[in-house]
Amino acid sequence: MPTFSLLVPTWNNLPYLRLFVESLRRHSAREHQLVVHANEGSDGTREWLRAEGIEHTASDANIAICHAVNLAGEKARGDYILYLNDDMVVAPGWDTALERAMERVARHGMFMLSGTMVEPAASGNACVVLADLGRDPASFDLERFAREAPKLARSDWLGATWPPMLVARSLWHRVGGYSIEFSPGMSSDNDFSMKLWRAGCRVFLGVGDSLTYHFSRITTARIRKNDGRRQFLMKWGMTQSQFDRYYLRRGQPAAADLVLAEPQASWALRWQRIKSGLRRRLG
Repeated sequence: MPTFSLLVPTWNNLPYLRLFVESLRRHSAREHQLVVHANEGSDGTREWLRAEGIEHTASDANIAICHAVNLAGEKARGDYILYLNDDMVVAPGWDTALERAMERVARHGMFMLSGTMVEPAASGNACVVLADLGRDPASFDLERFAREAPKLARSDWLGATWPPMLVARSLWHRVGGYSIEFSPGMSSDNDFSMKLWRAGCRVFLGVGDSLTYHFSRITTARIRKNDGRRQFLMKWGMTQSQFDRYYLRRGQPAAADLVLAEPQASWALRWQRIKSGLRRRLG
């Protein structure tokens, strides 16, 4: 039985998906179960998946990320589920770095791990490594990425939320996977983290030497987005930024003790809670 079951939703992004699979085959130290969900697949994705012998689910229409990863997750056989996007490229050692991190946090029971993304353009995200190695599959040099990856590794960080995202399969099913009310997917990662928090998970670790290149916004630029931030506020009674800053401590360096505690009461947090309450009542 494979250790990891990789869930990858795709929507007519065959050049990106092919590059992702090529990197997976070249750069993985272990053999993992790969399950792709093909949304629509009118660009030849389904035929390519069948020809490559890649396990997959499919839908005739684009059912978006939340439905797609949940469908793919039904086929997961590994002890751990790892959700990635189709516009990612894994670096050598990506999986062994996650395994080393798992050894560090296993004693805590529940945990979420994220790999560290390398992106070509600055986004203001302190957890992301900035390096322009290509803006599309045609301009991307897989061998150059493999050579330069060791120099791009960074220290571990707190506040894991987004893919590459790793949790125990039992925990994934305990919280019900991704919440379909957040379709097509804005804030669904944050919602999933909050569900884990409410289930008692207190380890949200970003692994600095598990690197994945991310072209970014390849699919989200083509969809009509849901108002995820408002949905998060109405569902959980706090803003995403409040959860990220005070609970997950997003972007802070990982300390020896990786267990996050409930935030201590402070005037800043109290004021944030008052503002969240007012915004929630106003809808």
